[in-house]
Amino acid sequence: MVIQSDLAHSPEIHAKSIVLVGLMGAGKSSVGRRLAQKLELPFVDADREIENAAGCTIPEFFERFGEEEFRRGERRVIQRILDGPPVVLATGGGAFMAEDTREAIAAHAVSLWLKADLDVLFERVSRRQGRPLLAKQNPRAVLEKLMEERYPVYALADLEVESRRGPIEMTVDKAYEVLMAYLDGASEAVPAE
Repeated sequence: MVIQSDLAHSPEIHAKSIVLVGLMGAGKSSVGRRLAQKLELPFVDADREIENAAGCTIPEFFERFGEEEFRRGERRVIQRILDGPPVVLATGGGAFMAEDTREAIAAHAVSLWLKADLDVLFERVSRRQGRPLLAKQNPRAVLEKLMEERYPVYALADLEVESRRGPIEMTVDKAYEVLMAYLDGASEAVPAE
C-alpha cells in the first residue's frame, strides 16, 4: 500500500488536472474516483458531463447524431473542464485520439494512460451494457481493433499504469505512486525563484 505523501498537499498536485485516458473497461472512472479522493481533488467523468450537456445518454446521442457529432461535443466538454480548476478527469476511450484534445490536455493537465490487456478489457466490458462501439459487432474483435488503433496514440500520454485483474486499489495505488514520482521530478526540475 502506498502511503500518501506530503506532496499530495503541496501546490504542485493542485496546479494541473489529472486526465485518465484508455480504452473502455480500463477503469478510468473507478480508478479516477478513488485517485481524486487520495489527491483531494474533485472527480469529473467526461461521459457524464457530455450526457448532462446533451440531455440524453451516450448511446442515445450516438443513435440520433452519430459518432462524429459526439466527438465534436466531447472535445468542447473536455476543453470546458480543462479551462476550469484542476480535477481528476476520466475521459471516454476515443477522446485522446483527437489531436486538439491531446494538445489541450498537454497544456492544462498531466495525462495518465490506464493500459489493460484484451482479456481484462473484454471481461470488464462484458459486464456492462451501453457501449455504442460494441453494440453491433463482435465485442472482442472490436476491442482488439481499437487496441491496434489507439494504443500507439495512448502511448503519447505523460504516464502509463497497467490496469490488471485484482482489487482496484492496486491500480489506484500504482497510479498515485507514478503520479507522485512524476510531479516530484517535475518540481525538482523547475528552478526555485
